[in-house]
Amino acid sequence: MLFGKRKRRVKRVLIIEDEPLTAFDNEVMIQDAGYEVVATHDDYAEAIAAMDREPVDLVLSDVRLRGDRTGIEVAEEAAKRGIPVLFVTGHPPDNAHELAVGCLVKPYTEKTLRAALDAVDKHLEGEECKPPKGLHLYPRKSEAQ
Repeated sequence: MLFGKRKRRVKRVLIIEDEPLTAFDNEVMIQDAGYEVVATHDDYAEAIAAMDREPVDLVLSDVRLRGDRTGIEVAEEAAKRGIPVLFVTGHPPDNAHELAVGCLVKPYTEKTLRAALDAVDKHLEGEECKPPKGLHLYPRKSEAQ
């Protein structure tokens, strides 16, 4: 694309994070990068309610959440709704590749988060991209078959 920005597929992001400072930082960084934050929640029930209430292009979810349910279960529900998930965690689940488009390993910087969101967007569009350090992208379901 000459002299213009590439049109993003991901515009609206739902943040699911149980650590208040990380949640706040993610919200600010994502908004500063030009994305709309649909909501920021710290548990499963709130995450599902937000997905049912508003359009979401990407769920950014930690694996460990407040309460008994996890980000893994959030990812399973998001998949049923056709919403891609990017795990942001220090402890990626063994089956993350089955549930998410990728995993960004904590800790990460604002620059890395921005680059990760851009890489995820390109990946979802089927474009080649070089993930930043700490981001693992998984084959899209159509590629894995």
